Amino acid sequence: RVQLAESGGGSVQAGGSLRLSCAASGFIDSIDFDTSDCMGWFRQSPGQEREGIALISPVRTSYADSVTGRFTISRDYAKSTVHLQMNNLKPEDTATYICAVVRGSYCTLRGSWDHWGQGTQVTVSS
Repeated sequence: RVQLAESGGGSVQAGGSLRLSCAASGFIDSIDFDTSDCMGWFRQSPGQEREGIALISPVRTSYADSVTGRFTISRDYAKSTVHLQMNNLKPEDTATYICAVVRGSYCTLRGSWDHWGQGTQVTVSS
């Protein structure tokens, strides 16, 4: 079973930056998860629906409109790790940020994802 562990959350002032990381482990290579699969970041605030914000696979990256130009997703395929560099943070970015993976390279932020992490809290103050 794929296990996902997020790190890097914290509290910053508006305009600041944070870098989140998510490491995948516990999987059997090419059976549960491999480098051809998608990794992504989602976020959720209390009372709000979960929002897909960025994904990456060997063939594509995609961002939600709300973070385009401010957030950058990257991936270390050798270490099964995905990162999210968040710049120019705004108070409305405050949320729990959750890492996820899904089999296949042609995933979407609105599609179904297979495995989820526990999340890391990001708080942006004005």
